[in-house]
Amino acid sequence: MSDIFITENFLLENHAAIRLYHEYARDMPILDYHCHLPPRQIAEDHRFANLTELWLYGDHYKWRAMRANGVPERYVTGDASDFEKFQKWAETVPKTLRNPLYHWTHLELKRPLGISDRLLGPDTASGIWDECNAKLAQAEFSCRGILRQMRVVLVCTTDDPADDLEAHRAIAADRHFPIRVLPAFRPDKALAVESVEGFNAWVDRLGGAAGIDIRDFASFLEALRRRHDFFHAMGCRLSDHGLEAPLAEDYPESEIRASFARIRSGSPLAPDAIARFKSAMLYEFAVMDHEKGWTQQFHIGALRNTNTRRFRLLGPDTGFDSIADGPLARPLARFLDRLDQQDRLAKTILYNLNPADNEVMATMIGNFQDGQTPGKVQWGSAWWFLDQKDGIQRQLDSLSNQGLLSRFVGMLTDSRSFLSFTRHEYFRRILCNVLGTEIEKGLLPRDFDLLGSMVQDICYRNAVAYFGFEGIVPGPRG
Repeated sequence: MSDIFITENFLLENHAAIRLYHEYARDMPILDYHCHLPPRQIAEDHRFANLTELWLYGDHYKWRAMRANGVPERYVTGDASDFEKFQKWAETVPKTLRNPLYHWTHLELKRPLGISDRLLGPDTASGIWDECNAKLAQAEFSCRGILRQMRVVLVCTTDDPADDLEAHRAIAADRHFPIRVLPAFRPDKALAVESVEGFNAWVDRLGGAAGIDIRDFASFLEALRRRHDFFHAMGCRLSDHGLEAPLAEDYPESEIRASFARIRSGSPLAPDAIARFKSAMLYEFAVMDHEKGWTQQFHIGALRNTNTRRFRLLGPDTGFDSIADGPLARPLARFLDRLDQQDRLAKTILYNLNPADNEVMATMIGNFQDGQTPGKVQWGSAWWFLDQKDGIQRQLDSLSNQGLLSRFVGMLTDSRSFLSFTRHEYFRRILCNVLGTEIEKGLLPRDFDLLGSMVQDICYRNAVAYFGFEGIVPGPRG
């Protein structure tokens, strides 16, 4: 069987890039420190009924493309059969040329599904459907089987503070499964005070999980601290926050206590009070993370749920989000500086969604390095709308120009799909091509031990050292 598109040297444009990828990057393990995989599916070693369940359920990247191609919602998130949905996706794929989905689709078909001798389209859909479904019935294509095939050693999922983490407990108790699956603390709902009803319902759930009757702001913080402690005991070492914009408003503590009481009584807050409450909560979470030696992550710049009609019909995370363009540099600097002044700044990874902020992020991280922890403040990998070839290259270039690419903790999937680990391969090929091209141009030395070691650091070893997960080893050099 010959590869007709995703060839051995896909994205590798010269001999130096080819050597860097195949000799240094290709076989490095994967440490995926931020994803949205459902831990329950890993705990149960779920087997997918068909390719649509594996590939299209919950994938708003594909849903957006299908809608743009004129596919009715019935075949996207509606009641059409799984084969009908797959057929509509197959009809859409040829229309995605020059969209990263075209690359990702065929990377995922090749690995782990083993199909690289044809392109996906309406004429090949039926055959690919049957072939893939036959493989999904095999043990090596269960959730755990796919993780093993992709050389994954650890994943961090994304978990609400009120979650019971029972799936994580079950995974950790299974000594026959060597891959670490750890929770990450995502307390966005603790900031979501725009909806009084939704916030109060979540606070009640939080109190139940923490075993606390949440009566006031002090007991609210105590409940969150208990859950933070619980997550730590379950192996959690990262938090994550999804923010439209960073918030660092000044506030008196008395106002925050009063705002919490007002919300709990069922009364809404004014917009400026909302901003101050969110600022206070971000600070409190940052302090908790620093106390435990965690890494805090901030995904900044998503303008979510912009289509009100579709949000009411389909809910959040269904493909109606875009890039925000609000202020970033000054409030982010204020937030980090407050923590730094108090010596409470944890290891931090910042992600921007607006490419106009690339140089802001690349220069911001240099302001708060401590001279002790290599790469303590990181600019995270190109995210969401930016994790395509151009976006990844621009992030690598800006980081190289303003900081130390050699200390970068590398790629992550940020995905709900078990097939998305090929994004690490995609990133590695792009990284090797960037460096290989500069070797060929004489801009970098033709020292493959030097450059190859840096490639392996970025692909895996830097993340191992940075996060310090127990039992995860750096792996061999060369």
